[in-house]
Amino acid sequence: MYCGIDEAGRGPVIGPLVMCGLKTHDKDVLENLGVKDSKLLTDAIRRELAPKLKQQCEWYCVTVSPEEIDAAVLGESNLNWLEAEKVAEILNKLQPKQAVVDCPSPNIEAWGDYVKARVQDKTTHILFEHKADLNHPEVSGASIIAKVTRDDAIAKLKEKVGIDFGNGYPSDPKTKIFLEKYWDKHPSLFRKSWAPYKKMVAASKQQNLDTFK
Repeated sequence: MYCGIDEAGRGPVIGPLVMCGLKTHDKDVLENLGVKDSKLLTDAIRRELAPKLKQQCEWYCVTVSPEEIDAAVLGESNLNWLEAEKVAEILNKLQPKQAVVDCPSPNIEAWGDYVKARVQDKTTHILFEHKADLNHPEVSGASIIAKVTRDDAIAKLKEKVGIDFGNGYPSDPKTKIFLEKYWDKHPSLFRKSWAPYKKMVAASKQQNLDTFK
């Protein structure tokens, strides 16, 4: 039983981080579907592949809210350790014999040890690797489901607020405009521990100070 784990939405200032584990008995199934790293596929192809992967493989997604991300980043943890905890949750759920995990930390050994300490089945063989989504079809498949799941979550948030705020990444012009106009009106959407959001808060405080001078 092979398992791949990857995430989507690590860097955005808006919306959740989604992590996914994909388990299969046969990697050929994934290769025959034409699975690749989600970043190398169009949205249409990802949406065509995601239901096929869900049908033919076992999978499990974890959605991490901005609030939970902020609690880790502003607390005694950080995003890397939070991701490690979610990876362990996925492994404990899917219980594969072998797994490949896309590692976000530059220190693969320390990060991997942190995950292994939280995995219940100590016989599971886990490979931690940078850019694993490019080299392992099971990780590529997980990246596709994670990406589609996050995109759907973003679409629901846009529908909720009635505004197209782009993809949620700070580099997106639509996201920049939305952040500037609505950072204090829709606070639950934002990762408050991210620099772009903190800049908005700081600028507002400075403006208030200047007003009362």
